[in-house]
Amino acid sequence: MTDGRGTTKVKVVAPDDPAPRTGLGVEPVIRLALVDDHHLVREGLRHVLDAQPDFVVIGEAADRCGAFSLLELEQPDVLVLDLTFPDADGLSILRDIRSRWLRMRVVVLTMHRDAETVRQALRAGANGYVVKGARAADLVEAIRAVRRGERYLHSSVAAAIIDDSIRWMDVASPLSAREREILGHIAAGASAAAVGRELGISPHTVRRHVANLSAKLGLSGPKALTRYAVEHGLVRNN
Repeated sequence: MTDGRGTTKVKVVAPDDPAPRTGLGVEPVIRLALVDDHHLVREGLRHVLDAQPDFVVIGEAADRCGAFSLLELEQPDVLVLDLTFPDADGLSILRDIRSRWLRMRVVVLTMHRDAETVRQALRAGANGYVVKGARAADLVEAIRAVRRGERYLHSSVAAAIIDDSIRWMDVASPLSAREREILGHIAAGASAAAVGRELGISPHTVRRHVANLSAKLGLSGPKALTRYAVEHGLVRNN
């Protein structure tokens, strides 16, 4: 949130009860933080989540700076995080959060339901993935699941992930996992240097993998590799 001068603000919400709640007497309270750039969304989420006997929303933020300030101050058990912000990449925010707070659980709540975004979010460290438009009960279930140390995928994206994984195994079986990963980056237009930085390997190693890919597939050049990747469903052309 910002004031009229554009200064980032964090809203920390104190629970109504003077003493910490302990849920139904069995489960300890789960402390939640909300990060979404829409105030109305955060307000609705807080209303739904605070109604649960074992949940308490301890703060909210609207942007990257506010999110990090909030997490540093409160260190919640579970973070509910959107992936779409006007001035930041949600996946980058997620990666940075998980690198700093390893024990914090993160449930992504977003409008994106394509398999590639889900896969990237899980790879970046999301413990749960729920689409906006899901039932409130689904988000509640996701939060409790990730707090128990489980993973949670909303049913609307689980099928897409399963189908996508099967397609990768069927179509890309001649390729190693690393080759498929590099092919995905090349198909997205990344240079060998950029791929190397992303994967922690040298550009020379990337180029060697690309050469092996070309030999295995009988293709030459990044355009041909990209076309192959798109046509065979290895990357999404969107």
